[in-house]
Amino acid sequence: MTVVERFIKYAKFDTESNPETGITPSTPGQMVLAREIEKELREMGLEDITLDDNAYLMATLPANTDKKVPVIGFIAHLDTSPDLTGKDVNPRIVNNYDGGDVVLNKDTNVILSPKDFPEMLDYKGQDLIVTDGNTLLGADDKAGIAEIITAIKYLQEHPEIKHGKIRIAFNPDEEIGLGAHKFDVEKFGCEWAYTMDGGPIGELEYENFNAAGVKINIQGRSVHPGYAKDKMTNALVVANKLISLLPESDRPEHTTGYEGFFHLTNVSGTVDSATIGYIIRDHDRDLFKARKQLMHDTVDFINKLYPESTTIEIKDQYYNMREKVEPVKHIVDVAFEAMVAVGVTPIVKPIRGGTDGAQLSFKGLPCPNIFGGGHNFHGRYEFIPVQSMEKAVEVIVKIAELVAR
Repeated sequence: MTVVERFIKYAKFDTESNPETGITPSTPGQMVLAREIEKELREMGLEDITLDDNAYLMATLPANTDKKVPVIGFIAHLDTSPDLTGKDVNPRIVNNYDGGDVVLNKDTNVILSPKDFPEMLDYKGQDLIVTDGNTLLGADDKAGIAEIITAIKYLQEHPEIKHGKIRIAFNPDEEIGLGAHKFDVEKFGCEWAYTMDGGPIGELEYENFNAAGVKINIQGRSVHPGYAKDKMTNALVVANKLISLLPESDRPEHTTGYEGFFHLTNVSGTVDSATIGYIIRDHDRDLFKARKQLMHDTVDFINKLYPESTTIEIKDQYYNMREKVEPVKHIVDVAFEAMVAVGVTPIVKPIRGGTDGAQLSFKGLPCPNIFGGGHNFHGRYEFIPVQSMEKAVEVIVKIAELVAR
């Protein structure tokens, strides 16, 4: 089975995660896919295969060399984003892309166009896997799963490539920030690992945002509007006031590179009560702390205007893995060398987001992130070049070879 065939097979499993269920995995479809992959790994003859009740699947490719080689791992996540449905995904391959528009859905006039996504032109002449315009594709991160398994299969079929013990793992709920929470690092037993969860070909990342989630509750006072003078406190008006106090320039649509942001994710409510959701992101730990403090200060100011109306809860989600990876920078250098060796130009840059690798790094498993090849994740315009997936497989194989050397 090719990497493309594997990816298309996995993409058709509905594994959209759900932040509201409070269980692991957050949706049953993730366990369904995990069991299917477990079956494949057993058919391949891998060892130490375990699948726990939380849908954490691990397996081992034994070493084929007597040399003492560090145990390394490769990790990808089972779930897809809840931003758009992952049910009834129907991938299609556009062979020999000609550089023009790609009609994803004629009935609803959904068009994937280089006018909107100019990076498409980088893949002219290649083969693009696209959606049917109704769902996301799921390359984040089913491409990573397919690439890891295909690479392991290749190593099995080419014993002349010497490698140490390799561990692989597939986990649930990365998209809702919980992928690493129940990941048993000690059981995984690696000196270091790589998440295959990056974007376009060449991406190599070992820096990410520090991240926090914010929930703000506003208690208003609902009174008949005809008799509301000096009595009503409209929770929706209070919410709007609070939102307006945060700097507009620090929204995601106005930031890039190492710049952090406040991202408004949801507002709901009535005159009587309202809830606001934010996420806070910054690469710099001190600036991250300052952003959290600004949120608290803003709520304090609101409570001066509308006494005892507003409460805030801020929960840290993950931190910048750079402080854990940089002391063992050789693990990044190995991936860099592997990319160069297979003809891929490395693009070392910070992640404007997070991966399971960030949390795993702080749990004692340094874990840089390598490209999976996809573009426009979490939406109907998602696509992935076949050739990028094939190169990702080559990079995994080459890393295994280089570590053994």
